[in-house]
Amino acid sequence: MSPVIHFAISDQISGWYTQTGPILFYIVVWGLVFAGTGLFVGAFIPFITGDSLLFASGLVTAATPELSIWILGLGVGIAAFVGDQVGFVLGRHLGRPYLDRKSGPRMKRIIARVDKFYQSYGWWSVVIARFIPWARVFVPWVAGIGKMNYFKFLTSNFVGAVAWGVGLTLVGYYAASIPGVKAAAYVIAGFFIIASIIFSVRTWIIERRDRQQNAANNSEN
Repeated sequence: MSPVIHFAISDQISGWYTQTGPILFYIVVWGLVFAGTGLFVGAFIPFITGDSLLFASGLVTAATPELSIWILGLGVGIAAFVGDQVGFVLGRHLGRPYLDRKSGPRMKRIIARVDKFYQSYGWWSVVIARFIPWARVFVPWVAGIGKMNYFKFLTSNFVGAVAWGVGLTLVGYYAASIPGVKAAAYVIAGFFIIASIIFSVRTWIIERRDRQQNAANNSEN
């Protein structure tokens, strides 16, 4: 292959990566944020779909010229908002029996705590829950099950999505201005991701073991 053709192909690949790399990054971050509450993924991997993800993505954006913090932040806010809306609608239509059937003993204990939390704080519980890993996933469902007024949930969800989604992403982005942090952005982001995966696997194993134990106890009875 001639050097001219080689460089031409290299330029094409470089141009493709420059155009698609940021798009894939946005899609992955937004998809994880949405799946955290909309698809219940956050019940098993709360950190990789929550605070750590937002902070790390903000750091990476600050260290990557091709990425825009405004596009990322706006998309995160929308994904967080839509995810909670889906959770609320599913909770309203599927009800508590469905949630109980899909939960092991450990999850049921968490849901009981979330239910008390929701009963105590109402509108504010949706906003505050954004910053609490064990509550973030379940509060939209509990609010839906409890037939919370749709407009009230809509407004509290919007405030929470902006404060948490956009806010934490910006915190990560501006944290890169601290000396030494920007240079280590990818290392810090990698640490958060690896720690989240380890915690998620541990959570999945515990939940699976609890379900098996619960099934065994029910069969004996």
